[in-house]
Amino acid sequence: MQDTTLQRWQLTGYGLEHLVRSTAPLPAPGPGQILVRVEAASLNYRDLLVARNTYRWAAPLPFVPASDMAGTVLAVGEGVQRWQGGERVISTFIAGWLDGAAPAASFTLGVPGPGVLATHVLLDADWATPAPATLDAAQASTLPCAALTAWFALVEQGGLHAGQTVLIHGTGGVALFGLQFARLHGAQAIVVSGSEDKRAQALALGAQDVLARDADWPAEVMRLTEGRGADHVLETVGGPNIGRSLKALARGGRISVIGVLEGGAMDDFTFDAIGRRATIQGISVGHRAALERMVRAIDVNRLQPVVAAEYGFGEVPQAFEHLARGAFGKVVVRM
Repeated sequence: MQDTTLQRWQLTGYGLEHLVRSTAPLPAPGPGQILVRVEAASLNYRDLLVARNTYRWAAPLPFVPASDMAGTVLAVGEGVQRWQGGERVISTFIAGWLDGAAPAASFTLGVPGPGVLATHVLLDADWATPAPATLDAAQASTLPCAALTAWFALVEQGGLHAGQTVLIHGTGGVALFGLQFARLHGAQAIVVSGSEDKRAQALALGAQDVLARDADWPAEVMRLTEGRGADHVLETVGGPNIGRSLKALARGGRISVIGVLEGGAMDDFTFDAIGRRATIQGISVGHRAALERMVRAIDVNRLQPVVAAEYGFGEVPQAFEHLARGAFGKVVVRM
């Protein structure tokens, strides 16, 4: 018998204690829309910030959280030619950014756009792209935000190539995809982490070197690169850490600012930036064309995303708690 309702998780207030499971009528796709049966969704740190109301804006209540999913097209609306029904798809994070320069105003899934912690989600036909053939739903759900952020910073914007050095802060989703993409392109990957256990895991994943966060890691990066410094930095910490990253940067190197765990204020590092001829770029995920190129690269090279843990649909609060504790890789919810 065909389903007539969907199940979903909603935040009725700010804070994980306000996560509520509910049902709603199954919607029919309108013109230009597709209805997707969600099979897996992955959580991003952004989802935790939005849930706690510590993001840069407050989400309107109630809302369904999370932006990244993999599923199957269940039905298509009038005028849709991109999909016929039955295709395996993943979501795009910034809805409607198909290629080229970033739009002036971003409309993202998982607020203000539709959230994906539900058994079904209604999307514009352009807000999805084919899933990798070599990955299952849980693995594929990790790609739309974390993987594309690392890919866009290093490959699309940074022109990553063999022989370069990539300095990576942390061991979350973006960081580990950055490590994997560095290795995929024949680049040296150096990971900085405050956890001895996670440093060991990063070595096992392919990092050439791992450094303790409380050590003088900028000096160590310079030593490991024979004084050249890192060509690329995935800066997930922000704040004063950007100044430290500059001291580890090669002349003409690039720092991709992705996270602000140490705050949004920047130290006065103007002279270091000038002296090293540095490019400091802000990265907010990427466009659909880049996502499609990344998916092809993942399929060709059979890259396996790092999934820290999988939870059932009834265990969404526990999945968020795992994310809050810190995970090596991605936390995934299977529907």
